[in-house]
Amino acid sequence: MKVHVIEDDYGIQELLRYNLEKNGYEVIISDNGYEGYSMALKEMPDIILLDIMIPGTDGLEVCKMIRMNELTRNIPIIMVTAKGEELDKVLGLELGADDYVTKPFSVKELIARIRTVLRRVKNDENFLQESENQKSKISFGNLEIDVDKYEVKINAKKIILTLKEFELLRIMAENPGKVMTRDFLLDAVWGYEFGGETRTVDVHVSNLRRKLWGDNEEGMIKTVRGVGYKFEVPGDL
Repeated sequence: MKVHVIEDDYGIQELLRYNLEKNGYEVIISDNGYEGYSMALKEMPDIILLDIMIPGTDGLEVCKMIRMNELTRNIPIIMVTAKGEELDKVLGLELGADDYVTKPFSVKELIARIRTVLRRVKNDENFLQESENQKSKISFGNLEIDVDKYEVKINAKKIILTLKEFELLRIMAENPGKVMTRDFLLDAVWGYEFGGETRTVDVHVSNLRRKLWGDNEEGMIKTVRGVGYKFEVPGDL
């Protein structure tokens, strides 16, 4: 497994390199945002550890670029944030990060999180593989979901989604009218071992709505106050 560390602090670089290699990972190091993005395209790592405060271009922008590129958009990303920077955590999740850790962090905990995220990615791949034996296309009005091709279109225009956004949409669209709690969606999409909060679901739903229906629009994903969400199809579709 190949881990790409994008971090400008030499001490942290070497600490991570030593411990990751000791645990059997191949390690690639980049010390600025531009090099980190280029190296991600070149090396196609299995997972990226991305510090937010890096020179060149910051980690949030690098995360955004990785998620917008067809080749790299499904590479899992763990963001590294300064302690107490809640806004950075939220922005990272909105841009498609899979998890985050705060400095100072325990190397043992970080490696455990890497393993958990990689297991989730493997489960995600199995999830998409199993979907080939199920209904391959879901359509409601101008919304088209092609499960086989992992594509979503609105008015025939392709919309770029992260894997987690796609899974959220697919699960809800396959169960129109059914109310799904935040806890259920968190377990279904991120897995029982995910250490995050249900706020993660809210962030990704907000991102989905914005990409599919624009700012300040719920679209077909309706909020059930105090409970969660449901996929609601307009009566004339």
